[in-house]
Amino acid sequence: MDFFSLEFLTSLLLIVGIDLILAGDNAIVIALAAARLQDHQRKRAILYGTLGAVVIRALATLAVVWLLKVPGLHLVGGVLLVWIAYSLLKDHKQDKKIVAKTSLGAAIRTIIMADALMGLDNVLAIGGAASGNYVLVIIGLLISVPLVMGGSALFLKLVDHYAWITYAGSGVLAFTAGKMIFADHFVYDAIAGFSWIKWPALLFIILGVLYLGWKSQHGGRQMKKAVTAEKSV
Repeated sequence: MDFFSLEFLTSLLLIVGIDLILAGDNAIVIALAAARLQDHQRKRAILYGTLGAVVIRALATLAVVWLLKVPGLHLVGGVLLVWIAYSLLKDHKQDKKIVAKTSLGAAIRTIIMADALMGLDNVLAIGGAASGNYVLVIIGLLISVPLVMGGSALFLKLVDHYAWITYAGSGVLAFTAGKMIFADHFVYDAIAGFSWIKWPALLFIILGVLYLGWKSQHGGRQMKKAVTAEKSV
């Protein structure tokens, strides 16, 4: 295996980028679950909770990489990831209902359980980006764990100030989804002889996700303005 090939390094950067793009949920979970702990307990809750969540997520990702070898599941996973890319724009501002805990053990359990339940997008995206390479998954996680632990809160603040970051992240997920779809044996065989259609289709998926996400956000703002105006009358 060539660890310095362009394909390997590109996939590795894609995996690390996906981890950072989807780190916002981690930051919210950690912050809310550890909010009522004393200062000296918060660091331990963040450390143990994050490590436990990463172990579960790593095992789940390895399982997904194995499952994606089954014909047809690449197509299903890609379609699901298109929806997740759209939801990243649609649901970014939604409040995550995580209850703050007053004990260290309860906070750690909350972080692990919530992250496991909310980690489908991350697991599916990394599984697709790895293209069946378990080494990529492991190296990507080893690199991204300290980045996520140290930078998730900062990344979340940047997203709140610069909306284009969220759109860029959604575009990366949409690109990964398109790669998954065209990597499926059924799709690959169906377009045999018309392989040129792959890149226009990828562009269409990315632009479609970004446009629908923008339209959803724009429509939501218009609705809020209308409701506010109606209440003020």
